Amino acid sequence: MNQAHEWPTLERLDLNLFRVFEVVYRERNLTRAALLLHLSQSAVSHALARLREQLGDPLFVRAGRGVAPTPLAEQLAPGIQDALEGLRRNLGRGHGFDPQHDRRVFSLNMPEQLEPLMLPGILGQLRRLAPQLEVRSSSVHWAALKLELIAGRVDLAIEIARPTDAELRQQLLLQEPLCVVAGPDFAGELSAERYLAAEHVAVTSRRRGICVEDLALGHLGLVRQVRQRCQHYLTAALLVARNDWLLTMPRRYAELINAGLDNRLLAMPLQLPPVTLNLYWSRQAENEPGSQWLRGQLLELARQRF
Repeated sequence: MNQAHEWPTLERLDLNLFRVFEVVYRERNLTRAALLLHLSQSAVSHALARLREQLGDPLFVRAGRGVAPTPLAEQLAPGIQDALEGLRRNLGRGHGFDPQHDRRVFSLNMPEQLEPLMLPGILGQLRRLAPQLEVRSSSVHWAALKLELIAGRVDLAIEIARPTDAELRQQLLLQEPLCVVAGPDFAGELSAERYLAAEHVAVTSRRRGICVEDLALGHLGLVRQVRQRCQHYLTAALLVARNDWLLTMPRRYAELINAGLDNRLLAMPLQLPPVTLNLYWSRQAENEPGSQWLRGQLLELARQRF
């Protein structure tokens, strides 16, 4: 006889139990979970017992002063969190949005290289205006981003300006001029000829592809010598400080990460366009109150230069 546990169908499950699962999984502590759920600890324990019986797994085991998820709980958690977040998002679309009291979790996508420049200002603004909101920052590559936005797994995205289609909406967020970072031993002025003759560090998280500055140089019929590629501007700035290489990057970010280094920030000697960042969201979220509010806050921060 087959002794494998038979999983219940959706109709036989109490979906309220998954909310308990979500909070216990996040907090790893039954007492804190009970406080957040406005339940007694015995009610939380009872809910977990029912879910354990239905799923045929302990789900959480004691670990120190809290609990730890079992392998099955780890496997189930991402899907449960996504499903509950999608339900909250869809229910919220039928109501107004109150930033002072709403506990919504927004997923904001941006290039990881720009997160240190933008996210602190965003969180500072939201902490003041919407203290209950949570923003989760992620970095999904453009090839997958459209589907993530349409599915509602990403609410808004900050990305390099590029063509898209009718399923996505976009709006200019920020334009940032490029500058050139040189090491402390770099002497004299930086001419176009000197720039093109130098060796460069390029920053990209993709194994293949072209950087924004190389694309702009290509439009001018020019090519530079890339000596080293890396994933982060801070890494690149540290490399420049120890070598005679050059780094091209957005000006304000260069000011931020080079504050503790002796690198020189030089004007770009070629007529390259600024880095243009757009705000992207799905067509379905166009009139959703929470998305509209957050877009407005990001646009206001961009006007203030974050």
